[in-house]
Amino acid sequence: MDHRLVYLLNVGQKRLHRWSQTRTAAGGVTATQARLLFFLGKNDGALTSEAAAALDLKAPGMSGLVDRAERAGLVERHSDELDGRASRLWLTAAGRAALKRSKSGLAELNARLTAGFTESEIDVVARWLTSLQDKFPDAGEETE
Repeated sequence: MDHRLVYLLNVGQKRLHRWSQTRTAAGGVTATQARLLFFLGKNDGALTSEAAAALDLKAPGMSGLVDRAERAGLVERHSDELDGRASRLWLTAAGRAALKRSKSGLAELNARLTAGFTESEIDVVARWLTSLQDKFPDAGEETE
């Protein structure tokens, strides 16, 4: 068994990203846009800063993502009623339709990712991947 975990994680991430980019592009949205749609599907009207935190994006990356999603007609951006400097994001009808297509594609992807593994094996993989967030926090999250 190959235990070069950093190498295996990097190669796996690159291959998964390339594969998912071609699949989600066919569904009409990029993988990153789909992540935003999934978040807004559960948090419609969220502050842009809340979405950025959930997607682990810095302000410039989030700004570009929202600009592209807005131009694609997936989201609408409105000023917050209490703080005019802040923006809230809302799914459009096209965004909801793209979210539905993305959910279907994600079910296929998850089935492909978990094929050949037991539920308990996938639980271990999920626990290990989740632990990476605690072991290697974002620079702004580190505490000593």
